Amino acid sequence: MKQLKTKGFLVVLGAVLLQLCIGSIYSWSLFNEPIATYLDISKSKVVLTFSITVFVFAFVTIFSGKLQDKIGPKPVAMIGGAFYSIGLFLCSKSTSLLDFYIYYGFVAGIGIGFVYVCPLSTCIKWFPNHKGLVTGISVGAFGLGSLVFNPLIQALLASLGISKTFLFLSIINLVLIFIGSNLLSLPDESLTIKNKVVAINKNYTPMEMVKTKNFPLLWIAYLFGTMSGLLVIGLARDIGIELAGLSPKAAATAVSAVAIFNATGRLFWGTLSDKIGRIKVITILLGITTVCMILKSVLTLNIISYFLTLGGVTFCFGGFLSVYPTITGDFFGLKNLGSNYGLMYQAYGIAALVGPLISAAAGNLKLTFIISAILSLIGLIISLFIKSPFRGNS
Repeated sequence: MKQLKTKGFLVVLGAVLLQLCIGSIYSWSLFNEPIATYLDISKSKVVLTFSITVFVFAFVTIFSGKLQDKIGPKPVAMIGGAFYSIGLFLCSKSTSLLDFYIYYGFVAGIGIGFVYVCPLSTCIKWFPNHKGLVTGISVGAFGLGSLVFNPLIQALLASLGISKTFLFLSIINLVLIFIGSNLLSLPDESLTIKNKVVAINKNYTPMEMVKTKNFPLLWIAYLFGTMSGLLVIGLARDIGIELAGLSPKAAATAVSAVAIFNATGRLFWGTLSDKIGRIKVITILLGITTVCMILKSVLTLNIISYFLTLGGVTFCFGGFLSVYPTITGDFFGLKNLGSNYGLMYQAYGIAALVGPLISAAAGNLKLTFIISAILSLIGLIISLFIKSPFRGNS
């Protein structure tokens, strides 16, 4: 049993290492200005690279999750590491905006999608009695990736320039992802500790899952819940300058604040969901998000209200990404968790695309916040109709 626990903790260590690496996707904003200057184009065109990457990464999880269920987490994570590193390497050779769209948006995005699913389902299978906690640790590392990589990227850009920065990042990530992948393994089913909660004894296939009454309710709540977080994260600096009257330097601290709130939210809400139930946590997350977005739309923001509402939304955003892998396993079984969560995760990918479209259509930030608040409220109402598969536990 001691050897089993040691191996389980090594799996969590590998998961954290992998998630820190691919979590550097949230550092992309550091590249916007240098690439725009390098290519002599507007920064808004470079920003689109991030949206492409998030969408591709989320979409790919449908296939990578299914592959991981078949061949295991280690080879899938290694494939992802290869794609991610090759994408970064090709970025070092890029000479046009289209190059960055393809090499970072698609090639690196595919790599992130392959790596991302592996730590989640693997950790849950090792610690079935603490699914929320270990998921929170894993995805929390993803949220902290930008904090770890930001200083390195800034130093490399300042001393070496864009091309060599991408080259160094490709080498660093290839090595770290290789190490993290080799720490992943699946537990022997006969040795794993049985879950204390008695649930419906069924492992759903993806097709069976989408036909259940709970799936569309969970999916829509996920879509509307994460949309506000993605909007606020993408516009954090602009909101600070335009609505709170912050200096560009002060508003830049929002990037670090977002990473901290995001990461701590993933750990906190994941752990809390083990104690009070996943559905209750989802309802609370949607409630807090709704209130914060309403406050953003009606208040004249100052530095205090700006960071409080920013913190509230991003703290809850992290919670969605922590609780949803776990609730997918709870509701639909662990056997096909990689495949099933890949489908559930499409809500996040679509939120990344729909959010900016709403912002563009609204034309101003205040109206964008109101629309987001309404959608979060709809998500909250929907969450009240989700039925738990557990006997005597929500």
